[in-house]
Amino acid sequence: MSMSLASLLSTSQLRTSFCGGQIETKEKMKYVLVTGGVVSGLGKGVAASSIGVVLKACGLRVTSIKIDPYLNTDAGTMSPFEHGEVFVLDDGGEVDLDLGNYERFLDLKLTRDNNITTGKIYQSVIEKERRGDYLGKTVQVVPHITDAIQDWIERVAKISVDGVEGPADVCIIELGGTIGDIESAPFIEALVQFSHRVGPGNFCLVHLSLVPVLNVVGEQKTKPTQHSVRQLRGLGFSPNILACRSTKELEENVKAKLVQFCHVPLENIVTLYDVPNIWHIPLLLRDQKAHEAILKALNLQSDTKKPNLREWTERTKICDSLREPVRIAMVGKYTGLKDAYLSVLKALLHASVACRRKLIVDWVAAGDLEDTTAEEDPDAHRTGWGLLKGANGILVPGGFGDRGVQGKILAAKYARENNIPYLGICLGMQIAVIEFARSVLGLHDANSAEFDPATKNPCVIFMPEGSKTHMGGTMRLGSRRTYFQVADCKSAKLYGNVDFVDERHRHRYEVNPEMISQLESAGLSFVGKDETGRRMEIVELVGHPFFIGVQFHPEFKSRPGNPSPPFLGLIAAASEPRTVLPQNTSKLTNGISNGHAPISKVHFHGNGFKSANGSLNGVYTNGNGNGVHMDGIGNGVYIDGNGSCNGVYVDGSW
Repeated sequence: MSMSLASLLSTSQLRTSFCGGQIETKEKMKYVLVTGGVVSGLGKGVAASSIGVVLKACGLRVTSIKIDPYLNTDAGTMSPFEHGEVFVLDDGGEVDLDLGNYERFLDLKLTRDNNITTGKIYQSVIEKERRGDYLGKTVQVVPHITDAIQDWIERVAKISVDGVEGPADVCIIELGGTIGDIESAPFIEALVQFSHRVGPGNFCLVHLSLVPVLNVVGEQKTKPTQHSVRQLRGLGFSPNILACRSTKELEENVKAKLVQFCHVPLENIVTLYDVPNIWHIPLLLRDQKAHEAILKALNLQSDTKKPNLREWTERTKICDSLREPVRIAMVGKYTGLKDAYLSVLKALLHASVACRRKLIVDWVAAGDLEDTTAEEDPDAHRTGWGLLKGANGILVPGGFGDRGVQGKILAAKYARENNIPYLGICLGMQIAVIEFARSVLGLHDANSAEFDPATKNPCVIFMPEGSKTHMGGTMRLGSRRTYFQVADCKSAKLYGNVDFVDERHRHRYEVNPEMISQLESAGLSFVGKDETGRRMEIVELVGHPFFIGVQFHPEFKSRPGNPSPPFLGLIAAASEPRTVLPQNTSKLTNGISNGHAPISKVHFHGNGFKSANGSLNGVYTNGNGNGVHMDGIGNGVYIDGNGSCNGVYVDGSW
């Protein structure tokens, strides 16, 4: 079906699920452990999530645990450059981004205890020692630390995270890092002991390893995997299943060699080769019958059904077949590491697939838009503004610190003045308020107290309950309720005309409530507030096609079959036909003229983004107002002139 932003706003929230008909089992808890070897970054989180998808499709209830061997108690104080994004849970837990993969793939609501760290384990053991719980014994790694790890796993595995009463059937555990790392040694020993504690038929080990291809000889090499498995066996583990990462499917002679040297049956060796997007991974596992090997190891063959991945398969095919592009300029601070905005990217993808648009993300470093960059690096400045002006929509995500803030303000100003769809998240919302106060109210020194504590017009202030001395766990975190103040605002309509919505937060600063009346009188409407009515949650610009800022992080609750409403609204608005060039097209700056604008092209591919040859040669309307040709000469992608957002999933049908 075809749907514009206007028709989208008149529908209830889009919802679907990809698996139903859970099968109840009476057996004791089963465990699947996923480990990694050779190198880090192989995709253990995606593999663990995909295993969960297949098992869930077999009718089992699943839960997940991520083990991170670092000493931090949680991910909250880590730089995005160091560890990627910090994923926030309903209970306020700041956890590893892999838990976001689990929640998105499996549609779960995990707890902070589903993320185990060395810091948490040692802290709990030391607290027991200080209380005298060990009755004067010498506290050691074995047995006290290893016992604490096992007890933690067993306790958390029983917590229901899928909305159904009672514990799940299978708990999938991912051990972070690489086999052989010093910091993971206590966890390996604990998990070896744990496999004996739960007994045969209740524990399955999946080892993810790399089978590289040397360009010189073009041959798949098994030696790294052989060494990894040998090291694993030396630690007391023998893998039940070997999952091999490679650029292409394993050759039969390569599998035979792995069978011989790794002592794993042929039917238990699966290839996770490169695919267009990660939604293919559960399908690869199913096609290679990985679920049968897992179910056999767990003695669950008689309690399950054939995996039903019909809706998952259909969604994957749709994603691969998308051709009509929608360009979103992501204006941020951490553009050098895409994992810093992983959930935002996934939320954009979910929304673009629902709207039947091929997502193209243009990464714009906020600092490149600033005047200082124009002097120091004119090429970067020109490129940044070219990407911004060539976008169908602009998104400013959350962040901390003052670097790039002025560039973000300029991006919000451009979107506001040129009717470009805009979504600001957390800091992105605060940026929009600051820009409005400066440009519309004439308060040229308006700022956030985070960036200028001495400003005379603090649009954004430090929250009274926050701590200025401790960083970890002291922000406003987790699920909080937002009440809509205006019934017919765009945000309320996107959420299905509900009275309130629960979304996840992570911030220390808030819009100054003392300035609200002044801002609203000038046309900035705060349509969502917390239960006190003094904390601003959602802002909209009156008269703008789509200009929304949210204090919360809606990306954390977006799901492949249930896109986040603010992201869905942004993509729908960005998909409507409009020229994105300035009004005077006879002679333009930044190398753009006569409707021809060279724009670098970025495609979503797998877990990241890659540059592609070719360019989009301009954007213009065709004279009769019936569409937008994206190639400048009329031979390229054509977006329907009625502003349609084709294929939005509503009420159970496309």
